[in-house]
Amino acid sequence: MHDYLPALAAKVAAILSDKPEYFVTQPAELRILREMSDADIRNFAASHGWRVVKRLGGRQIEFYNDASVREL
Repeated sequence: MHDYLPALAAKVAAILSDKPEYFVTQPAELRILREMSDADIRNFAASHGWRVVKRLGGRQIEFYNDASVREL
């Protein structure tokens, strides 16, 4: 269903390893996420230890590392 999701996950993971947040701005990436339901996006983010925030009516999607799921 989401053939490009692994590539997007790898990109987000790489960016979040250096920065505290990743703002999805590329049209191709936004298209992948817009094809998913809100629950699917939340599950996708949670499965990678991220938090997701949708702003501006879904036109901007942000990923953050979720400290509540980090192992100590």
